[in-house]
Amino acid sequence: MDRFSVFSSRLVEKAEYFTSGHRACQGCAEALAVRLVMKALGRDTIVAMATGCMEIISSPLPTTAWKVPWIHVAFENSSAVVSGCEAGMKAMMRKGKLNQKKINFVAMGGDGSTADIGMGPLSGALERGHDMLYVCYDNEAYMNTGIQRSSATPFGASTTTSPAGKKSIGQQTQKKNLPQIAVAHDIPYVATACSSFPFDLMQKVKKASAISGPAYIHILSVCPTGWRIQPHDAIRYGRLAVDANVFPLYEVENGEYRLTYTPYKVLPVREYLKGQGRFRHLTDKEIELIQKNVENDYAKLLKKCGGQG
Repeated sequence: MDRFSVFSSRLVEKAEYFTSGHRACQGCAEALAVRLVMKALGRDTIVAMATGCMEIISSPLPTTAWKVPWIHVAFENSSAVVSGCEAGMKAMMRKGKLNQKKINFVAMGGDGSTADIGMGPLSGALERGHDMLYVCYDNEAYMNTGIQRSSATPFGASTTTSPAGKKSIGQQTQKKNLPQIAVAHDIPYVATACSSFPFDLMQKVKKASAISGPAYIHILSVCPTGWRIQPHDAIRYGRLAVDANVFPLYEVENGEYRLTYTPYKVLPVREYLKGQGRFRHLTDKEIELIQKNVENDYAKLLKKCGGQG
């Protein structure tokens, strides 16, 4: 059961801080994730966003979809910029130049910005202990520039730079486990989320913003264009990823692991893979290998959760 299924709609912010009118593709679950994150954070938020899909679709001159202070930064340095904002504004508050006030300092990036180009600055910001939240919107490739592979692209997926063919199954390395890398920094809060589970996502964002110190949330953001599915299937595939244990929902609070959702019935990974154009070339043998890897990874997670589930 989803332990946030009883999260009351009365607790959801009615105002929109990431507004309609942006230019996201039809069915974009990443745009939905951004909207949910901003509803959970509220107005008193400063966002630094790396170059990527959400930056491109939300800020075509002379318009913007943002109703909070928002900074477009280079691919690699959203965490560096927002950590500077946090340090600078808190210094001004200490000196009496600004009124004391709770402000959410948030860095955002895609999986390319987070797992590849911006990994060093992110690690530095987490290690320094800034009071900030980093949100990774993971659509599992560099979608904005043409569906190139990233180190968060799953094994077996076909992309424009890891194409499937007679001698290749597509991506030949395993997906980088970014939440576990964040946990290794011994920060107060790390969580996974998915826009197909909106109340779970918003509850985690609220918890992350309330704690003192760095927090990291990794959101699976289904991309109909890059995953080669129909736009109306984006939410369904997010749920399939979670229900097949491909993308478990959990949180790590001060080193303690907890599952926040346990599938009523665990689906075979095949149910998640089928229908996605990026996986249509896989053979039964390769799907069995992916199934085994998913089961092994989930068993490791259950052990960290003390056998919960």
